[in-house]
Amino acid sequence: MLTIQDLSFAMAGRPLFEDCSVRIPAGSRLGLVGRNGTGKTTLFRLIRGELSPDTGQIALPLRARIGGVAQEAPAEDRALIDTVLEADTERATLLAEAETASDPSRIAEIQARLTDIAAHSAEARAATILAGLGFDAKAQARPSRDFSGGWRMRVALAGVLFSAPDLLLLDEPTNYLDLEGAIWLEGYLARYPHTILVISHDRGLLNRAVNSILHLESRRLTLYTGGGYDNFDRIRREKLALQAAAAKKQAATRAHLQSFVDRFRYKESKAKQAQSRLKMLARLEPIAAHAEGAVTPIGFPEPEELAPPLMRLDELSAGYGAMTVLSRIDLRIDQDDRIALLGQNGQGKSTLAKIISGHLAPLAGNRQVSGKLRIGYFAQHQGDELVMEETPLDHYRRGLPGLEPVKLRARLAQAGLGAETAQTPVRSLSGGQKARLLLGLAALDKPHLLILDEPTNHLDIESREALVTALNGYSGAVILITHDAHLVELVADRLLLVKDGRVTQYDEDMETYRRMLLADAKSAGRPARETKPAPQKTAAHQARQTQAQLRAEVRACEARLAKIAEMLETIDNRLADPALYDGPVDKIKALNIKRDEILEAQDRAETLWLAAEEALEAAQA
Repeated sequence: MLTIQDLSFAMAGRPLFEDCSVRIPAGSRLGLVGRNGTGKTTLFRLIRGELSPDTGQIALPLRARIGGVAQEAPAEDRALIDTVLEADTERATLLAEAETASDPSRIAEIQARLTDIAAHSAEARAATILAGLGFDAKAQARPSRDFSGGWRMRVALAGVLFSAPDLLLLDEPTNYLDLEGAIWLEGYLARYPHTILVISHDRGLLNRAVNSILHLESRRLTLYTGGGYDNFDRIRREKLALQAAAAKKQAATRAHLQSFVDRFRYKESKAKQAQSRLKMLARLEPIAAHAEGAVTPIGFPEPEELAPPLMRLDELSAGYGAMTVLSRIDLRIDQDDRIALLGQNGQGKSTLAKIISGHLAPLAGNRQVSGKLRIGYFAQHQGDELVMEETPLDHYRRGLPGLEPVKLRARLAQAGLGAETAQTPVRSLSGGQKARLLLGLAALDKPHLLILDEPTNHLDIESREALVTALNGYSGAVILITHDAHLVELVADRLLLVKDGRVTQYDEDMETYRRMLLADAKSAGRPARETKPAPQKTAAHQARQTQAQLRAEVRACEARLAKIAEMLETIDNRLADPALYDGPVDKIKALNIKRDEILEAQDRAETLWLAAEEALEAAQA
């Protein structure tokens, strides 16, 4: 399906790929992984033809459709369901032509093609995809301009999934999804019928939605087949261990040979042996032990211990103006709590986080907090508050006025921002570095409670593991809102479900929650087949369409019967060849079994053909 041959490419003088070759079979589901900045998104641009390789080539089958999500989703006046339906341009073109076509043969061709691409179920499929990504029936009827940029990106994702391209390229698709949407996407991609290449740092998605890993490291691409990320990680660690052992063994051999040479090279009786060992040393191909740069750890400053509880919410209601979002909240938070908030977007997770943080006043009830409580709040939108022209050091200096420069740099280093990064303008930082800066700013005043809303966006897998280590070593309380189920499983020990205006304890584990969501999404998708009224058509027009569809079905049955007849003739000719009976008996048996199977297929095809003929005659009558 996709062939990369001897690919080399450099950007701004920096080589990203050197002599890379890999062949990806059709129907593969691959996760593209590698450290941030290694060139994963650049590879997508090379595949799409937006960039040209310096050497080598990237080949796809003729007329293969490549699909991906644009960087920005436009705000439009069309309903979401129509926006998604329009993403399948072939279907849209055929439907438009069907309204004006007058040639019966062309009408039949159009209807046959619409049947092939399952156009009759298009609205149901589009509605199911939108529902899985968090849009209920009412939302699907609203125009996309009613939604924020993040929600419009979900619409764009729904469109590309609906259009079902031959090669689907997805770059961090879960970054604009909640946990529920990410879990639904995992299941959808696991059933996708064509080839997928997805850049992701989400271990859950990489374990459940893909069947191979394409690893980009040291400007080379390596394909690991037969499993997801955990399988890749295990195999790679084993290879690195073997490589390190081989390098260590070779180093010992070198030292031993060199010791002999150094001792005896000038001794006449041993000169020949010394020369022999010198030649052996020259022939030893060096085995370099793998030297991967260690991930800079993340740390949070330790707060002093406060008497429990840090906070208590009693019979509290929360909302905006006259609209109540959550009611009768009873919650106690202690300093050793690790809480994850579950629930679909729009159910009130962010509202609860704002109540806890003090950014939103309750409508009713009591919010009691410890007098010395300090709260750190990390939210995605806070990235907009960064000053692009300033450096991380400038941001810390403003947040900690009067602190000595050496201590400011120590605090930056604790967040994983080294000396060079500290003096780099924010606009030049990578997404991962900006995320580390925001995490550091959230913990600037040594909070007793950290509220983290999607903290893993833009962090690679190694940096996510560093965040897990940091949170598990942190002595304050943590409240998580995240689409990363792996982070929840490793950090949280309490799960709160925010649903239908209530906040309740969820006593099951994440795997149970994942199964529940998938079951809910499946049942919710069933009734979504009619999301808008069908256009009115005249009885004559409907009759012509029905007859055209039936004629196309009859022709398809006749073609199928003709193909079966050819197969049967081929088998009979081989069975009539006297030379066949001079060979192995197993071959004769296999041909006879195949002939029986073809005869059964012929019976089924004839039954379908007769039924189609009768239906066409009835429609014409």
